[in-house]
Amino acid sequence: MRPRAKLDWTRISRWLRGLWPDRNPLRRACDRAEAAIGALLLGAFLIGAPLLALACGQWAASAALRAQDAQRATRYQVTAVLTANAPAPVPGVYGAQLQTAAPARWTAPVGITRTGNVFAPPGAKAGSPVTVWVDRAGHLTSPPLQLSDVAGQRVLAALLSPVVLGLVLLGAWKLARQVLDRRRMAAWDADWRGNGPTRARLRCT
Repeated sequence: MRPRAKLDWTRISRWLRGLWPDRNPLRRACDRAEAAIGALLLGAFLIGAPLLALACGQWAASAALRAQDAQRATRYQVTAVLTANAPAPVPGVYGAQLQTAAPARWTAPVGITRTGNVFAPPGAKAGSPVTVWVDRAGHLTSPPLQLSDVAGQRVLAALLSPVVLGLVLLGAWKLARQVLDRRRMAAWDADWRGNGPTRARLRCT
């Protein structure tokens, strides 16, 4: 195990020395540019990732809080009355009993009576009250965002933003490598056309 780890660290150190800009006469300008671009992109990620995570987390939390305020202003909690018995309990995962849909009747905030299927406890009898969320017209809707939902969106944005930044910088690195590789190939071709035939003749004489 130890020799293998030593070999890995040797490869890493060689790779780092290959990127380090030195005065090696065999190193072309494209090689130095590649090292500089790599160092710049790495620094951009190390500095930008924490800042971007913080900014995106705050932005996601602010957006979720605004959505929460808007939902609280347009969604209302009313009491619906079951008009029929709810279905019998349905076994769920690990023995949990899932809520079932049952017909019910409720009154909208504007005074209109609405009917429809609502989630009710399994086996609930007709006439049982059930709390539901509706809009102003009385149509069923989901409850407003909770603080746990806001925190979850903040954490998700903070975790995904460095990943996106890393992918963008990796794409920029690959694009720069392609451009520099083409320039290196062009320089090698030009050097071969200029010096290759002369060296070949010297070897034949």
